[in-house]
Amino acid sequence: MGTSEGHAKSAPPAPPTNHLHVAPRPQCPPGFTSTYRLSQITLGQHQHQYQYQHTPLGSPQQPTSRSFASSSHARSPQTPDPTSTPTEPAFTTVSPDEVSHFNALASSWWDPQGPSRILHLMNPLRHDFIRSCRASVPDATTAAHPSPSTRLRYLDIGCGGGIFAESAARLASTASVTAIDPSPEVLAIARSHARRDPALATKLQYHNTSIEAFPVPSDPYDVVSVFEVLEHVANPAAFLDRVGPFVKPGGWLVLSTIARTWTSWLTTNVMAEDVLRIVPRGTHDWNKYINEDELRTHFMQSRPGWAEPRCMGVVYVPGVGWKEVGGSEKIGNYFFAVRKLAE
Repeated sequence: MGTSEGHAKSAPPAPPTNHLHVAPRPQCPPGFTSTYRLSQITLGQHQHQYQYQHTPLGSPQQPTSRSFASSSHARSPQTPDPTSTPTEPAFTTVSPDEVSHFNALASSWWDPQGPSRILHLMNPLRHDFIRSCRASVPDATTAAHPSPSTRLRYLDIGCGGGIFAESAARLASTASVTAIDPSPEVLAIARSHARRDPALATKLQYHNTSIEAFPVPSDPYDVVSVFEVLEHVANPAAFLDRVGPFVKPGGWLVLSTIARTWTSWLTTNVMAEDVLRIVPRGTHDWNKYINEDELRTHFMQSRPGWAEPRCMGVVYVPGVGWKEVGGSEKIGNYFFAVRKLAE
């Protein structure tokens, strides 16, 4: 479970337009929701077929692969060019419904007992996971190109109110944190809260933008974090393709999301939102969850240049907090990271 640092159950994104066949939408009976789902895909010819189906409201669909199904690198209207500039035609994976949902939560973002409580509780595990990833392999880039400082530069995508961004900026090992988010009200809260600590003024910068509109720097980042965001974007594969160039060779792309299983639907949609009310209703759309094996296939088989995949499953225990539980990445929340190969 989680709330994006960056959802009402909105209509699904428009199907891809490249070699796509979409069945006409039939009339939806009362008490049901009409959604499209991928029914057939031919990788060699890049042909996709979608069909509409009626599902009882509140019931998850049978798990299906999302945008990670195709391993092709062919450019299409759904896939942005990672080298494009903000002045080129707009492509975005940002969902307006998601932005609206999180803007409504802005004022309570820094309330440790409020709707973002589970994000506050998860934050220490975010740092633990990053440290374990960086400790797992030698820092070949630093060894080959020693510099006066080995402090890290972070890019936090979908930073929300700044829970992780602020905590990362306060670390002695951090040189700078750049944090971006498309939600203006939420980012205003982040900036206001950061101003309370003058020490952050030279280490933390916020930008109200999407990753598609943010320019790739000549010197990419040591750590790019995407926490509780992937399950809220319209096209996860295109989003990750855009994120990739922001990671420096030898650096890490670190994210957290939720597996698409019946267990996760029960825990995040039913228990967390409807029963325990520890997460605002409408935060989660089970059909947008991403399985760990889909991410692993995306990076290790479909996208060259990545290595050292790492994963850590975590479980929220009411009254206790988040705990690492081996194997739980197959059923619920998890962290995932990959390292960009040195050029």
